[in-house]
Amino acid sequence: MTRVLLGGGAVFDAASGSVSRADVVLVDGRIAEVGPGLDGDTFVDCAGGLLVPGFVDCHVHVALGGPQTPRGLPRSTRPLSVVPALRTLLDLGITTVRDAWGADAGLPVALAEGWFPGPEVLLSLRQVCTTGGIGDHWSPRYGPMDFFADPSMPDPVFDGPDAARAVVRRMVRAGADWIKVTASGSVAQGWGVHDVQLTEAEMRALVDEADRQGGRGVMVHAHGARAAELAARAGARSIEHGTFLDDAAVTALAEAGSWLVPTLSTSQADPGDPGETAEPHRAAVRRAFEAGVPIAMGTDAPVRPYAEALREIHYLAEAALGPAGALRAATLEAARLLRLADDRGEIAPGKRADLVLLTGEGLATERLTERVHTVWQSGRVVRAGAGRPTG
Repeated sequence: MTRVLLGGGAVFDAASGSVSRADVVLVDGRIAEVGPGLDGDTFVDCAGGLLVPGFVDCHVHVALGGPQTPRGLPRSTRPLSVVPALRTLLDLGITTVRDAWGADAGLPVALAEGWFPGPEVLLSLRQVCTTGGIGDHWSPRYGPMDFFADPSMPDPVFDGPDAARAVVRRMVRAGADWIKVTASGSVAQGWGVHDVQLTEAEMRALVDEADRQGGRGVMVHAHGARAAELAARAGARSIEHGTFLDDAAVTALAEAGSWLVPTLSTSQADPGDPGETAEPHRAAVRRAFEAGVPIAMGTDAPVRPYAEALREIHYLAEAALGPAGALRAATLEAARLLRLADDRGEIAPGKRADLVLLTGEGLATERLTERVHTVWQSGRVVRAGAGRPTG
């Protein structure tokens, strides 16, 4: 067994938020040892750099980087757009993602076969919704306008608790790891952000059935406070966006142990936003953080380009979490949300060797993209930096 020694640098402890000098030994795609004065067969000089765990994006759309409709271009353009999207994310050190709808069950097969590189992908397939929700692609003029029209992407529309159970079963049958639900309208589409588009009985049926189907979690798109509160009290594992959370909603998340995945990039990165969304979104994150709600990183890319994904970590740091807390949200806390913390999310013996070497030893997040030097996925170099990682 070859021991790869990453030596001479600093190591970020995601559990404590501290940084210390240490060596890291990789063996067969796993972290074997962490500590001072270690030895190995192959040496990688990390002097002047900071090793952090591979980043985890809990809300991304890897198959929506290209056209969403067949007009003008072949329908194969959409799934083929996955290839550059995943390469971009992996080059940033994002080694695991949860797709928040758009990719089908062929993608994990392609990655496992090595057809192209990319982060490990957990699937939700479609965003399920009640009639008229944002996952219901329908036009008054044309009627149904489902641009997927693909048997690998089942019908996401349901009404009533029994139909809610059925839609979960359809998604699981087609390969979903997670159930994505839309409980409110959309800021991006400009309507219904404070609506509550499911009944309590429907939401509870979704959560219960997802749990019955192999213990799957439910991720709920909810901009408004009431939709988020309903989802949390029904047992949703995570609330996505949470743009307008109030005290009652935050209390519900904290009591339920639901994670918040804020996707701050959707509101903070737009220079044309006059503050109608940006400031309430930051305030919602502060409120949740102060109440002890667990927070995990998610970008909602390509709402903003994939290449800007690491900006989300800085937005989290600025909003409330600070640099160490934001890095934790993008690593260990994200892995906990996805029920992967036994396998990844921190630099510790036995964990998967997903690692990022940053230039410089500090925790500053302002220019994190520029600091990415070398990336390992399961112990294999997938992005190789040149020279020492001195900042």
